[in-house]
Amino acid sequence: MQFEVIATCNTTRARVCRMKLTHGVTMLPTFMPVATQAAIKGLTPEQVESLGITLILNNTYHLNLRPGIKILDEAGGAHNFQGWNRNLLTDSGGFQLVSLSKFTKITEEGALFSSPFTGEPTMLTPEESISIQHSIGADIIMQLDDVVSSLTVGPRVAEAMERSVRWLDRCIEQHERSGQRDRQNLFAIVQGGLDAELRDRCLQAMIARKDHVAGYAIGGLSGGEEKDVFWRIIKQCAEQLPADRPRYAMGVGFAEDLLVCVALGVDMADCVFPTRTARFGVALTFKGPLNLRLRKHAESIEPIDENCPCPTCSSRTSRAMLHHIVTIETAGAHAVTQHNLVFQAQVIGRARDAIMEGRFPDYLRTFFENYFGDHGYPEWCVDALRSVGVDLLEGRDLPLIPGSGAKWEYSDVA
Repeated sequence: MQFEVIATCNTTRARVCRMKLTHGVTMLPTFMPVATQAAIKGLTPEQVESLGITLILNNTYHLNLRPGIKILDEAGGAHNFQGWNRNLLTDSGGFQLVSLSKFTKITEEGALFSSPFTGEPTMLTPEESISIQHSIGADIIMQLDDVVSSLTVGPRVAEAMERSVRWLDRCIEQHERSGQRDRQNLFAIVQGGLDAELRDRCLQAMIARKDHVAGYAIGGLSGGEEKDVFWRIIKQCAEQLPADRPRYAMGVGFAEDLLVCVALGVDMADCVFPTRTARFGVALTFKGPLNLRLRKHAESIEPIDENCPCPTCSSRTSRAMLHHIVTIETAGAHAVTQHNLVFQAQVIGRARDAIMEGRFPDYLRTFFENYFGDHGYPEWCVDALRSVGVDLLEGRDLPLIPGSGAKWEYSDVA
């Protein structure tokens, strides 16, 4: 990995970086679409690349089950298997400790899974996770961490954090023994739940291993915790993580969440949200989400967004047409998926441009004004951005929305 910070915001902690990996350059900050089964649902690799996307995520746990390491080795890795020529990141399988917890037993050795497909038991150790990711051949690989739900409290949180540090050491040893370090870049994952003291302890331990890792992820969030706690943990971690390493906030996908994380110093994020919500007929726009299933779109000949460069909007596919086929014909899901991925890329791409041009605070104010309009701003976003010198309410008299303040709580998506 070649990593270079090329611009920083004079007000916030936002920055633009150039990250060169084996399969090309990815500019940061960036949003990574999730290709769980080695495919972005509904799109070909050529379509994904044509949207300007240079980094996607594959799922280690699922690819180990299907198609399996034997097939991936025969194909020469996941790039060849799925026909993807740009950069690739694999998670470690750690998230499945939460999402498939009813199938999982955690021991110091590793995670004992029962396959959700066959019931067959599989032990995923830190060493095995790294070996699987070596077969996948991802440009960025993640340590196996002991993940608990962000709503978990009590001694299990400290246990998981401390085990994650021990497992990192085993991942480092396995990775360095393999001789893949020059081609694949290992990231550590900071754990500690919602406990600031545990996060500090984990940060200190993992930063001490800086010479052995190429970057850092902030894990264990985006699981239903209060947003006011979420941003404070992100800020705490981003402030302490080394400036010469990429910082990755795992599981972040809402546009407002992405921009807050960028302002707090995060470089990378991933989430299934834009692709999954597309399959439910919801298109993302800079004026808020559109539920294309609603009857009010049935006679509209307008595209989703007049100014969007995605193939769906550029071809002027009408809202009426999408209303007619979305959630019924696969073509509808494909069209909205392409649009949503371009929307995410535009949100982050415009942030990069604004940082480079010294106007990132103005971009934040404009985005929130357009996206939330007169409904009021999420209180947590206002507080988070104030902590890095940007007051969204400057010169505006708007109500604050408590809680998550997600657009989904009061828009026509409901």
